[in-house]
Amino acid sequence: MKIGDLEFKPFISRDEISKSVKALAARLEQDYTGKTPTFLVILNGAFMFASDLVKNYKGDCKLSFMRLASYQGTHTTGKVKAYLEAEQLKNKDIIIVEDIVDTGNSIEYLIKHLQAQNPKSYRIVSLFHKPDAYKKTYPIDYIGINIPDKFILGYGLDYDGLGRNLPDVYQLKTS
Repeated sequence: MKIGDLEFKPFISRDEISKSVKALAARLEQDYTGKTPTFLVILNGAFMFASDLVKNYKGDCKLSFMRLASYQGTHTTGKVKAYLEAEQLKNKDIIIVEDIVDTGNSIEYLIKHLQAQNPKSYRIVSLFHKPDAYKKTYPIDYIGINIPDKFILGYGLDYDGLGRNLPDVYQLKTS
């Protein structure tokens, strides 16, 4: 499959994604029984994951959004920029919803941002995680699927804004 100027190959099916999302929602329900967490959705990439996650989460919850960017093309810039700030998160149980955790730069930025707002608690849920690329020490509390350190797109993840709408995940073909 060609997206923009790059070739991608099938990697993770929508069925595998759906199973992972349902399992994550069930774990969160169990851990947040009797609480009303705020899902802090990190845009743009996590919008599809967050939508499916909260649809499968049976407990009470709230939603908030924050827009971050750290990628240019297929590589991280190493710098995180916030384009949309979350609402007040003081004294709330926060579940950070990430599409993918690779280097951890966005997580580090988010945690510093959250700590300044004094939440009651915070935990991180990520559909995809690249353990070989992760350079930080913050725990990723809920991981859907560990993947190799290769560029992927689909299911919310993009290449220069393209491919977010794909229901399956594709991996960059290497020559």
